[in-house]
Amino acid sequence: MAAPALQQPSYLLANLKADWTIKPLHQRCNELSKIIDDFPAKELHAIFPWLVESVFGSLDGILSGWNLRYLQARMAEYNIAVDFLGPSGPMMKLVYKLQAEEYKYEFPVSYLPGPIKSSIQAGVLPDCPLFHNKIQFPMSGLLLLNPFEYYMFNFASSLIAPKPFQNYPPGQHGSCSDSAYFVLVDTYLKYFLPTEGNVPPSPFSDTMGTVASPAPRSPSVPYVGYGGHSTSLLKRHITHQPSVNADPAAQEIWRSETLLQEPFTPSEEHVLVVRLLVKHLHAFSSSLKQESIFSSPSAHSHSSPLEELKRVVVQRFVQQKLYVFLQHCFGHWPLDASFRAVLETWLSYIQPWRYTGEKNNTQADGQNRTVPDKWASFVQENLLVYTKLFQGFLNRAMRTDLVNAKNALMVFRVAKVFVQPNLSEMIQKAEQLFLEPEHAILQRQNRVFLTPSHGGSFLSSRQPMGTDSVFKVKSHVYSLEGQDCQYNLMFGPDLRKNVLKLIQIIAQARQTAKRISDHSTEMAANNSFLSWFSVGSSDHNNTFNGGEMDDMGEGVKKTHEFLDKALDYLCQIFRLNAGQLSQLIINVASVDDEGASKQLPDCIPSENGLLLTDLGRLQIINGLRRFEIEYQGDPELQPIRSYENAFLVRLMFQISSFINARFGDHMEALCSRQDLLGSIGRHYLRSSLKVAEQWRKSPVTRQMRERPQRARLSLRVLASYRTLLILLLLYMLFALLSFSVLSSTGLILIVSFLYELLLNFLHGKTKDSVNKDS
Repeated sequence: MAAPALQQPSYLLANLKADWTIKPLHQRCNELSKIIDDFPAKELHAIFPWLVESVFGSLDGILSGWNLRYLQARMAEYNIAVDFLGPSGPMMKLVYKLQAEEYKYEFPVSYLPGPIKSSIQAGVLPDCPLFHNKIQFPMSGLLLLNPFEYYMFNFASSLIAPKPFQNYPPGQHGSCSDSAYFVLVDTYLKYFLPTEGNVPPSPFSDTMGTVASPAPRSPSVPYVGYGGHSTSLLKRHITHQPSVNADPAAQEIWRSETLLQEPFTPSEEHVLVVRLLVKHLHAFSSSLKQESIFSSPSAHSHSSPLEELKRVVVQRFVQQKLYVFLQHCFGHWPLDASFRAVLETWLSYIQPWRYTGEKNNTQADGQNRTVPDKWASFVQENLLVYTKLFQGFLNRAMRTDLVNAKNALMVFRVAKVFVQPNLSEMIQKAEQLFLEPEHAILQRQNRVFLTPSHGGSFLSSRQPMGTDSVFKVKSHVYSLEGQDCQYNLMFGPDLRKNVLKLIQIIAQARQTAKRISDHSTEMAANNSFLSWFSVGSSDHNNTFNGGEMDDMGEGVKKTHEFLDKALDYLCQIFRLNAGQLSQLIINVASVDDEGASKQLPDCIPSENGLLLTDLGRLQIINGLRRFEIEYQGDPELQPIRSYENAFLVRLMFQISSFINARFGDHMEALCSRQDLLGSIGRHYLRSSLKVAEQWRKSPVTRQMRERPQRARLSLRVLASYRTLLILLLLYMLFALLSFSVLSSTGLILIVSFLYELLLNFLHGKTKDSVNKDS
C-alpha cells in the first residue's frame, strides 16, 4: 500500500484538534489508529504531547481528558479507552514508534510530587535512577523524558494531580477498582512485570532497531546491595550504569523499572492503586524460578534480566518508599473508616506468602496455616514494616471509636494477621538479630573463618549464615531510620503496656456496645406495632425509626464479634493468660459501672455552659460516657418527622399560634390558679416545661436555661400518623355502635380528657410521695 501524502505537522495537528470535540470517541480512536500506522514518526512526534494531554488531561487540571478515573465498565466508552491505551494498543504503538527515533519531551519539574520537586529545585539529584541524565544544571525547570517515560509520567499525574470536580460528568462516580484507570494499572503491571515468560519486545525492535532505553544497565553489574552483599554493613549503594555492549534482553526491562519508579501521593484512591502494585509485585517476585532462588550470587549474572529483577524488585523499588508512604499515612490519616485502604495495603505487603499461588496457604475452614520458614528472611529484611507500623496502628486504635463496627473490624484484621503461627517467632528472632552487638558478629565471623573445617582460607568471601541474617536486619533498620535510631521492641515492656491499654479499651467498647444494644432493643420494643395503640403525646426527641434500630443492632452484633476475636488473638500474640485478661476486664467493669456510664463526660462549668476537658473527649471517643443529644429548641419548630404529615404539621402550627396569640393571657391566668382547673391547665398548656427539665441533662448555655416558659396550646400531636390512625379506628368503632360523627367526637374528647386527668392525678401522687421521702 502506498504511503500517504505527507502533510505539514501543523496541518495534521490542526485537523485532529478540530475533530476532537465533534466526533465521538470510537471514531476518534479509529482515525488515530490509522494515523499511527500510516504516518512516520517525524510527523507523529508533533502530535504526541497534545494527544497525551487530551487523553490524561492537562497537568494544571484545566483539561480533564477522558476521565479515566471515573470511566466505569457500564459505560460505552470504557472498552474503547481500555483497548486504545492497553499495552498492545495503538497508543503504546505510537510510544514505541517514537521511542525508536529517540525523541525527547519536556515535563515541568513543578508538577512532580513534593519531595522530588523540592530535591531537584534545591539542586540535589533524587535518589532514584529514573531521574538520572534527565535534569539539566543549572536548573531549567524541565525534565527531558523519552516517549515511554513521558507517557507514564502523565499517566501517573492524571491520578496524582487534583482535578476540578465540575470537569467530571455527573453520574460517573463509582468504585475506583472498576474504573478504566485502575484496570489499566493492573494491565500494565501484568504486561511489564509478567509472572510467567518475559516482557514482550518492542514491535519495532526488528525493523527499526532496538528501542533505546534511557540508561541501559550492564548485566555484568548486579543490583549491588540487593542481589549481593556490599563491603559495608551499614551502607548500601545501587549501581545503575550505562553500557555500550548491553544485553538486548536487559534493555527490555527498563520499561518495567520505569513503571515501578512512578511516585504516588496519599489519598484513598492512590492507596488502592499502591495496594494493587504491592499484590502484583509479590506475585511477580514469587514467580522467580527455583534454581535462581538457591543459586549463588556469582551465578546471578547468568540469569535473565527479568529473573534478576524478580529477585530484587521489592527491596529495590518498593521497600523504602512504601515504608515512608505507610508511615506518613499512619500518622496523618483521619481517624475514620477510610483508613481501611491504608491498612489493607500494609497487611498485603507483610504477607507475601498469600500471593505465591500455592493452594496450601490457608486451610479449608479459613484458619491460617503456619507461615513457612522460608519467609523468615523477608521478615528480617522488612522488620520495621512489621514492628514500627504495628506500633503506629496501636496508637491509632487507642484513639479510635471501637464501638463502630468498621473500626472494630480493622483491629480484628490486624490481630488476625499477626496471630498467624510462626510469625511472632520470626519477628522476635529478627529483633534479637538486630540487638546483637557488632563486636560479637566480628568475633564469631573470625572464629568461623579460622576453623580448619572451613579450609582455613582467609580469601573466602562466604559469610556464616548468622552474620548474613544480622547484616540484613541491621542494614534494613539503619537504612530506613538512621544509625542513631532508638528501636522499640515489639515484644518489649513498653509496647506490652500499650497492648494492655488497647485491651482495656476493647473491653470498654464491648460494654458500651452492650448498652447500646440493650437500648436499641428497648427502643425497638417501644416502636413496635402495639405502641401505635397507646394514647398520649409523641416523643419528639426520638429521632430513630425501626429500620435504624435494626441497622444499629446488626452493627453492634458485628462489633461484639470483631472485638471478641481481636481480644483472643491479642492474647495469643503477646502470650497473655486467661487470668490476666479476666483481671483487665474486671478492672474495666469496676470503673465503668452502670452509675458511671450515666454520668456526663468530664466537663468544666463556664458562663456559657459546660466545656469538655481532654479527659471528657477521650471518654466520648471510647464510648465511656456521652451527652444525651436531644432537641433543645422550641418543640413546635422541630423538623417534620417521618411519622408526621407535613401539611397537618404546618396547619396545626398556624391554628395553635392564632389561639396562643388571641388567648395567651387567659391561658396564663388559668395556669396560675391553685385549684383543679389550674392543675388541668398546667398539664395541657405547659407541656413545654417538661422539655425545660430535660435541658438540665445536657450542656446548654445560660440563655437557654433562663428562657421564660409561657402557657400555650400545642396541636401538633394531631399531625401524627399514629394519632390519625387511632382516631380513625375510634370513629369506625363508634360508627358500628350507631353513633353520629358529632357524638363520636364528643365521646373521644371526654375519654381523652378523663384519661389525661387520671394520669395527671397519678403523677401528682407519685411526686408528692417522693418529696415526703426525701
